[in-house]
Amino acid sequence: MRNTHGSFIWYELLTSDPDAAARFYGDVIGWRAENANQPGMDYRFFYAGHEGIAGHMKLPLEAADAGARPVWLGYIGVEDVDETVAGIEAAGGRVQMPAMDIEGVGRMAMVADAQGIPFYVMRGFSDQPSTSFGNEPGHCAWNELSTSDQDGALTFYTSLFGWEKGDAMPMGEMGDYQFINLGGEMIGAIMRAPAEGPPPMWRYYFQVEDIDASTASVTAGGGTVHHGPHEIPGGNFMIIASDPQGAMFGAVGPRK
Repeated sequence: MRNTHGSFIWYELLTSDPDAAARFYGDVIGWRAENANQPGMDYRFFYAGHEGIAGHMKLPLEAADAGARPVWLGYIGVEDVDETVAGIEAAGGRVQMPAMDIEGVGRMAMVADAQGIPFYVMRGFSDQPSTSFGNEPGHCAWNELSTSDQDGALTFYTSLFGWEKGDAMPMGEMGDYQFINLGGEMIGAIMRAPAEGPPPMWRYYFQVEDIDASTASVTAGGGTVHHGPHEIPGGNFMIIASDPQGAMFGAVGPRK
């Protein structure tokens, strides 16, 4: 049975150097990279064991020329791509790449929310559920939106994807860290973007087996650790980092 409407079903890195990214994330997250053998494009998969977790490809030249930079993007699974895209536009979002079919993969569109933060919506051709989001090593364990309009973003996503407003954790001057649920399961959070910090974006935290080893691998591989390791509720630790090409991501895991 396929994933529920509103689930995160895939993650994708657009990068200026796919070969370097494969080496870096192999060391930091423990992924294995393989070519997807997609006709007409150099698209590659990241695997955790035998499970495909994410994809990566070279940032298109025209996008780079227009100012786009390496970035991680998430795919939200939906029942009907075209209907969802229409709803996104009606809610103040916009289309960045019109809906299209990819043979053997599914129908998808790249969109942006009302604050301009990009993501994909997709309906896969297969009914097999995605396991990209989960708490096992190598999977994405947390989806975090940093936005200029927390209330507006919460309204946008809950109305379109069936997300539910969960509990909140006070963060002082930054306001509440608002948890978001889907079907009663916590899938991430929405927070106010700090005035001095990275631009508003979706940030994805990948589960690792040893946060200190992963932190060391970020630095050794030419990346940058911006925050952490910091302890989070539940006893794990997290970092926010960027890879050598500048794409930001998070890692979460225990200390050993």
